[in-house]
Order: sequence, then C-alpha cells, then structure tokens
Amino acid sequence: MNYTEALEYIHSICWTFTKPGLERISALCEKLGNPQDELKFIHVAGTNGKGSFCSMIDSVLRAAGYKTGLFTSPYIKVFNERMQFCGENIADDELAEITEYVKPYADSMEDKPTEFELITAIGFEYFKRKKCDVVILEAGMGGRLDSTNIIKSSLLSVITGISLDHTAFLGDTVEKIAAEKAGIIKENGSVLFGGNSKSVEEVIKAKAAEMGADYRFADKSSLNIVASDLTGSTFNYLGYKEVNLPLLGLYQPSNAANVLCALEILKCKGITVSEKAVREGLLAARWPARFEIISRDPLIIFDGAHNPEGIETAVTSIKRYFGDQKVCILTGVMKDKDYNYIAGKFAEISDRAFTITPQNPRALPAEEYAKVLEGVGITATSYSSVADALEDAKKYAKETSTALLCLGSLYMYCEVIDKI
Repeated sequence: MNYTEALEYIHSICWTFTKPGLERISALCEKLGNPQDELKFIHVAGTNGKGSFCSMIDSVLRAAGYKTGLFTSPYIKVFNERMQFCGENIADDELAEITEYVKPYADSMEDKPTEFELITAIGFEYFKRKKCDVVILEAGMGGRLDSTNIIKSSLLSVITGISLDHTAFLGDTVEKIAAEKAGIIKENGSVLFGGNSKSVEEVIKAKAAEMGADYRFADKSSLNIVASDLTGSTFNYLGYKEVNLPLLGLYQPSNAANVLCALEILKCKGITVSEKAVREGLLAARWPARFEIISRDPLIIFDGAHNPEGIETAVTSIKRYFGDQKVCILTGVMKDKDYNYIAGKFAEISDRAFTITPQNPRALPAEEYAKVLEGVGITATSYSSVADALEDAKKYAKETSTALLCLGSLYMYCEVIDKI
C-alpha cells in the first residue's frame, strides 16, 4: 500500500453519520495489542481553544526536550498534520505502512470502525512506534463517546472553553455539552478547566468529584496583557513576566495561560519544564488559520472562527487591532451553523463582504449567505469561485486601504491560500 492508497482507504469509510460508542475502537485497538496502553497522554477537549492549547503545549514540551506526539483534527492543508512527532507530520511512507498494518484488523470487524476511529487507531500505533514521552491527544467531537476516550488514564485532562456547537450530537445547552466533554475525566486523575462559564464549571467540577479527580481551574483574573498588536502579544501570568506570544488574536494569551496552568499540574506528574523552555516554546508556537496573517500587501488575515464564541472573540480582536476602521470580509459558512448570529457580529466590523461556498456538502450557498449579510446592512456579493471572490476582495482592500479578513469555515483555508 502506498500513500495515495492509504488515504483512499481511510476516506472510503463512511463518515457522514455518527455512530456513538467506544465498542468499535476498543475492539480494533485490542486486535492491535492496545498500543494506547503504552503511552502517556494529555487529553484535551473543548469547543474553542483546544487546538491552540495543543499546539502551544506541544511546542513547550519539545523545547524542554520531550519526545512528543500530537494528534489533532481537522487538518488544514494535508492529512498528515493530524499526527505529528516532535513537530513533524507523519511521513507518507509511515502513514502507508501503518494503515496497511491496521487495515486487515479493521476489515475483519463485523461492525466496521468509522473514519475517525480508524484514524485514532492509526495514531495510537504511530505514537507507540515512535516511543513518545507524551502524546497531546485532542478529542474529535464531544468527549465521553469520542474514540480518543478509549485511553484508560491520562497525565491530565484539559477542558477549554465551551459554547454551543454540534448541538445535534452533544446537546442544546452549554451544560449538556459540558457533560459530554467532562466524560474525558479519568478516575483519580487530574482535570484543568480553562473556560469562563460558571455553569459549565459546576458541571465539570461535579464530574471531577464523582471520579475522585483533582480539579483545577485556570483563574485568569491575574492575566495581564501588556501589549497586543499584529506582531503578537506580551503578557504576565503566574509569576511569568513579559512572555512573548506570536500567535495573533486577543484570545491567545488566555490559551497560553491554560498552558502555564497545565504545566504546574504536570510538574507533580514528573513532567518538568524550565522557564527558558516555556518562553522558547511559546515563542515558537504556530497554529495556522487562526488569526493568521497570510498577506501583507494588501493585509489579509485568515481566522477559522465558525461558531458564536469563536466569532465573538474574532470580532473583539478585530476591534482591538483596527479600532473604528471597518474591514472587508471574505466569508463562507456551513448551513448548520448559526449564520444569522454570525452576520450580525460581522455588521459590527464590516460594511462590505464577498461570499463563497466552501467545498463541503454542508456548506451554505454563497448567494444565500450574501442575502443574509445584506439583511444586516452589509453590501455583499456572492461568487461561484474562490479565485474570483479573492481577486475582487483584494482589489477592494487595496483601493480603500482596508484590511481583508477571511472569516468562517476552515474548509476555505486551502482554497484561499492557493489563490493568494
């Protein structure tokens, strides 16, 4: 099996519906000899911020000399991003070899694994072969019944901010969603909550008590953002003074604060990190498609905010960086998102939009989205191709000396990047 054949096999498995439960991933991993049992994990769930947290703590631990595995989703440019060892994507030949190894076991199952379950099993086998010291394991959707939750224990369970998303699967209130996310808390383990909702905190704290787990809350009251502009942020927190963070977005210092809290807990688990490694790791952290500058002339920023909390934080950042100056936006969304709310937030920072239809079966057609934006006072034009939309948006940005913000679905990212 070569790389192309491996991807064809992985993607051939139906993923358009959800099959809750850990039975299939448990059966598959048992056939593989339970590779996950030989690894140590930092397990991360949440609605927003978990990807940035994973990227930052991975970078810090690598700076401290640890051999890290990083498992995230979705990928932005190439599938291999989903499994990384010491900051490098899994190699094409390794992915092909491990997929070929896992395939007969998966095919032998009467109740076949889902695509994400298969990818999770491949990831576990890859990290075992690499002999990782620590694996940063990002849950896919939810937590309790997510295939990553097959692990028996973790060094630390981390639950970042929680807001309404995937409500059809996880529940229609933040408390119900929190209960699903809290399912990653392990018996007698440790859990860190990095969000800011009191009602959500109560749910997570109750679950921790039920599991006999040590509960910690990342209190941000002492977080002081000294400076923040389009070069990054400088902040003080937990005795760290003037920490530099290149990741843009006013929410990133809060995510970094979660990392610093996590490191304090991990210290008790034998994971020690010097202040030098913390500073070097955060300075080297990269997380594409999250308030990322992708062009300087004109200034173009991409942010994959796609749910209410993500949009709110993106709009807050735009207001901080650009003040009262309006920006133009290129945007596309999924039709199962609250696009009316999103449009209302966009009206606070823009009066000109260019809409596209992201390459996904769940995408809202560009012309429908343009009408929604027009309804909140934004002049909007729909396009059948990203290339045409981007060309006109760049021209408008240059002529009006305004910034262009590409906001919405992560499924837009590759198309936009390819046309810059």
